[in-house]
Amino acid sequence: MHNVIIIDDEAAICQSLTFALEDQYHVYAFTDPREALPLFERIEVAIVLLDLKIGEYDGIEILEEIKRVSPATIVILMTAFGSIPSSVEAMRKGAFSYATKPLHLDELEVLMAKAEEFYNLQSKVEFLSSELDKMGEAHGLIGESYAIREILSLIKKVRDIDSTILITGESGTGKEVVARTIHYQSKRRNKKFQVINCAAIPGHLLESELFGYEKGAFTGAVQKKQGLFVLAEGGTIFLDEIGEMDLGLQSKLLRALQERKVMPVGGTQEINFDVRIISATNRDLVKEVKENRFREDLYYRLNVIPVKLPPLRERRDDISLLVEFFINQIGDKIGKPIDGISREALQILEQYSFPGNIRELQNIMERAIALTSSSIIEKVDLPAEIQQENRVFSDNTLIPVYVGELLDEIEKRVIFHNLTAFNGNRRKTAQAIGMGERTLREKLKKYREEE
Repeated sequence: MHNVIIIDDEAAICQSLTFALEDQYHVYAFTDPREALPLFERIEVAIVLLDLKIGEYDGIEILEEIKRVSPATIVILMTAFGSIPSSVEAMRKGAFSYATKPLHLDELEVLMAKAEEFYNLQSKVEFLSSELDKMGEAHGLIGESYAIREILSLIKKVRDIDSTILITGESGTGKEVVARTIHYQSKRRNKKFQVINCAAIPGHLLESELFGYEKGAFTGAVQKKQGLFVLAEGGTIFLDEIGEMDLGLQSKLLRALQERKVMPVGGTQEINFDVRIISATNRDLVKEVKENRFREDLYYRLNVIPVKLPPLRERRDDISLLVEFFINQIGDKIGKPIDGISREALQILEQYSFPGNIRELQNIMERAIALTSSSIIEKVDLPAEIQQENRVFSDNTLIPVYVGELLDEIEKRVIFHNLTAFNGNRRKTAQAIGMGERTLREKLKKYREEE
């Protein structure tokens, strides 16, 4: 139900309109417009019925104030017959339409229905525009590496299957981008894609956001609110950082997924839902389960189709494509076209370990584009710490490679030389040679056993 505000200096009109509309809308009535205006900052108001003359106040001035604080709100003016020219002037300033007094409820219902339809259409256009902008930023899936080709192949297989998906990977690897790609390539693409970060909202509020709440359910619940499971009906919910959800809410989420029903906070009747669930985490949920921080049954319910995203250091071949994308995207965004990047600067980026992954690369490119005085990105435009890390690779002792030498022997020598250079630190060694830590661990075990 949408929120509707009535502003009229006659209390009787406020009461009669409230009675007529309260079955279809959440209605708030005010005889003083200055008491009504603060409400726009607390709730989303769909429609306002505004008297053109409210005692000492000019309705057109109130209209302008409403459109300033809430441009999307639809305003219908209520006016005496003789004030129609003023109403037409108000429509030029943003009013949707006008109704003449005395009001006829049948005519008002038709006008309200048209206003609601326009408001819904306007909201949908705004939502789709926002989603298209986000889809234009789908840089996480740019690449030609084997890892990205595998992920794109998996997306193609699962996009129209309603099974739950769990996306894992380090921060900044593009987990939300993958979730959006799945949604917008699926049969649910014309419905909403709702995102919630489970780490950003306190547990007691997260339940309300997911399941909704009834009016009076807790202090401050002045109206009923629908949760994301209802708002996303027919679409997709993306539960980001699911590993941060507290155990109490995990059990409620599990029940919702099993029953395909949610119970609003303070409610007495469950609501059926039809949504696809995609979740993501940078935590090791198997470890979290073993340490009793994550429910095992919920883990298996979420992890029907696992998708693991590699860190950027394990897909270095994609760095040049990502750099090209960011140069074009960011250059257009800030109005500073850049022709490209020098070979030296690109080599530095290709050798960098990127602990912040794609998000870090994006920030580096934005900084470089903003600060460069050249038409291309040069080495000097990159952060000093990245250039410093690059020296570790360029200034280190050379590793000899001989004609006819077996690849296993070369690989073994490269691994142990780098391990020594990084004082036995496996993570830094793996980053330096572009190898996963697990793969490095297995290689070290193999080579040491051979010795």
